[in-house]
Amino acid sequence: MSNALAIATVTQALALLIENNLGPETDIAVKVDTRKPPAEPPAEPTINVFLYQVTPNASMRHTDLPTRASDGTLLKRPAAALDLHYLISAYGEEAELVGQRLIGSVVRTLHEIPVLPKELIELAAERPYLTGSDLAQSPQKVRFTPTVMDIDETSKLWGMLHQTPYTLSVAYQASLVLIEGRERPVPAKPVERRTVRVLPFGAPGAPVPPSSTMPPSSTTPPSSTTPPGAELVESARQEVVEAEADGAPKAPTPAPAKGAASRTAAARTTAKAAARRTAPARAHKDTGADADGKES
Repeated sequence: MSNALAIATVTQALALLIENNLGPETDIAVKVDTRKPPAEPPAEPTINVFLYQVTPNASMRHTDLPTRASDGTLLKRPAAALDLHYLISAYGEEAELVGQRLIGSVVRTLHEIPVLPKELIELAAERPYLTGSDLAQSPQKVRFTPTVMDIDETSKLWGMLHQTPYTLSVAYQASLVLIEGRERPVPAKPVERRTVRVLPFGAPGAPVPPSSTMPPSSTTPPSSTTPPGAELVESARQEVVEAEADGAPKAPTPAPAKGAASRTAAARTTAKAAARRTAPARAHKDTGADADGKES
């Protein structure tokens, strides 16, 4: 975070960044100016760095709320999160494509060095009109990203510059610049009494261990290894055997009150079906035996 000179410091440092990285493609003397594009094109090769808009940063504009307590006491220094929008235009001899060569150097420089170096910020702060700038000490870095503008947006932007002819230019956005308030918050009161205690489990006033407060598990495995419903299945099997021996099915034994209801019903159904299948065959066999006895 920095003071109110941060915006001007970023503009001056951006101009120094472009000026120091024009070579080796550009072998002519180029003037880098921080004014708006002129109404009359300059005679010498010139690059204009023009800050045309300052907007709040959408992602950081509410991070410092609240800054004051209910009684008005300042809790945190307010900070304005800003984005800076630049229009960088180039002027030069059209026959030698100087303007296009300069714009190419600008794009290459900001793509290669998108973050504003600290040494350039310190160098920019040495200007007499920027004395007292503390942007170099801010942990927040300023990053440049190109802004895509269509023909309509470009026309509106240049139309805003009264009586200024259009020239080849590119737009960039600088994020993030934080400007702090001047008032300092009241320091918090020191701790007067410590109430933190360390007690072992079991000591008077100590918390109860979590394991002793947990209820016993309700899913206790059965003591017997016999699967549930095995006795019912054996009883149904005995009924089927007796039905085959007597030639007619018998009424099944009532199911016990406890056990798996679904397994009980399945066992009963299986036993009855087996008894019905064996009963006609048993009866037919007994009828054949009686007929053979009569013949003999």
